[in-house]
Amino acid sequence: MVKKLAILLFIFGVIFVANIFLASVVYAKTEKDIRIAIILEELENIEFDDSELKYAEFFNDAAIKDKRIAVLKAFLRQHDSPLYDQAEFLVKVSDEYDLDYRLLPAIAMQESTACKAIPVNSYNCWGWGIYGTTVTRFSSYEEGIETVARGLKTNYIDRGLKTPAEIMRKYTPSSSGSWALGVNTFVEVLQ
Repeated sequence: MVKKLAILLFIFGVIFVANIFLASVVYAKTEKDIRIAIILEELENIEFDDSELKYAEFFNDAAIKDKRIAVLKAFLRQHDSPLYDQAEFLVKVSDEYDLDYRLLPAIAMQESTACKAIPVNSYNCWGWGIYGTTVTRFSSYEEGIETVARGLKTNYIDRGLKTPAEIMRKYTPSSSGSWALGVNTFVEVLQ
């Protein structure tokens, strides 16, 4: 009798665990579908004020700007990044400093999983000026984006360090190549 009860309890346990697993799979798919619907709705509702329209005219095609912002928003939303609300600013500042719009988000992914693992109250997603016990802090993500973009332009790009591998030699010289590989991977994902 005890043996039969143990077998029944085991079978019940297996069925219970299987049901929990199936419910979690259905829930995860539903959550993913909801996130996708939110992203699509946000992309459809991108609006520009007059300054943004002038900015877009610089490219003679507003669709170029739309696509870059849309790509960044989708990527940053997928990674639950605090930089999501900064997608337009990232594109704007990247253009101001003649940087590939994907570089700052790619470095942020490599350095901090898109700002999810940063020093408290630092707004420093890029590992900029963080070494040993030194932590460079910014007052906002906007300040961090602006400072890092300007620094990349003047201290790297303008000095001939243009690829992630070249930038890595100065940005994080102790890396064996994994930093550049990670940044390149995220740049490619943002195509």
